Amino acid sequence: MVDYLVVGLGLAGTSFCETLRRNNKTFVVFNDQSQTSSRVAGGLYNPIILKRFTLSWRADEQLLIAVEFYNQLEKFLNIQFDEKLSVLRKFASIEEQNLWFEAADKDRLKLYLDTHLVTNENPSLKIPFGFGKVLETGKLNTNILIDRYTEWLQQENCIHSETFDYDKLEIDTEYVTYSGIKARHIVFAEGFGLLRNPYFNYLPMQGSKGEYIIIEAKDLKESKIIKSSIFLIPLGNDLYKIGATYTRGQKDNATTEDAKNELLRKLDSLLDCSYTIVDQQAGVRPTIKDRRPLVGRHSKHNNLWVLNGFGSHGIMIGPWASKALYERIETQVPLLEEMDVERFIRT
Repeated sequence: MVDYLVVGLGLAGTSFCETLRRNNKTFVVFNDQSQTSSRVAGGLYNPIILKRFTLSWRADEQLLIAVEFYNQLEKFLNIQFDEKLSVLRKFASIEEQNLWFEAADKDRLKLYLDTHLVTNENPSLKIPFGFGKVLETGKLNTNILIDRYTEWLQQENCIHSETFDYDKLEIDTEYVTYSGIKARHIVFAEGFGLLRNPYFNYLPMQGSKGEYIIIEAKDLKESKIIKSSIFLIPLGNDLYKIGATYTRGQKDNATTEDAKNELLRKLDSLLDCSYTIVDQQAGVRPTIKDRRPLVGRHSKHNNLWVLNGFGSHGIMIGPWASKALYERIETQVPLLEEMDVERFIRT
């Protein structure tokens, strides 16, 4: 008997497993790597919605927990995957500059919006109106994080790299059984794969396909994250990640020419230097119609739980939502109504 089974090892599954480890709970993970959104993601953590200069949903709470969470996880794994990088928001006009400074005067935003206009000094960027600088931002290398965490799970013999077969799950009142393993609870953290889950597929998972391109630009020499109509994210060695697209009609991990051309159009309006495309990546984000996470208990089975629906904000939401779910299960602390799956009544 273990305390938990966890299905899925993206940002949600990794955050929850680490929460369990820190609380001395035993667990076993099942993961088939079919969902790529956590690995493909830009890995940014940024509390500001840069289109409107507003604070994202509960970002101040999430950021406080996330920064400490990843700091401790780096120490535990003895690696570095969190890079403190500034985000510079390109202004399209004087009017946008004024809107930025108005937002920076607001109490909840002044911690995150620098009140000094940043002048562009990079000749390879087309920035006629300067930048606004976002504070408390950075980038996680999600591949390094998930790979290293997977290695640790393998060393502990508590991960199975296989597709979870729902037909083999046996549910009792006090525990569940799967492949001979008994657990007090099972948590499904499957990302967009939730649609295949017979216990939670009634939840309104929409999904949004995102694509990135990786470019090499030897003359760019930019060390900060640039946000215009796209993000330009430095990766080192003259490589940059460009993205992302948002497509609801496609629900697969295949790259497309349409997405590449869209990104190139936007990139060409930002760059004034030559570059070459070296890669293209795609994944389906687990997005929900009300843009809130899916966290909570199954309506009939008390030991079945879900942790999902982080959309494009998994870096910040993951540790915060994992803590909330753990406290809900272990100490019956109520979940926020906004993210509790009870907001969707199964019909």
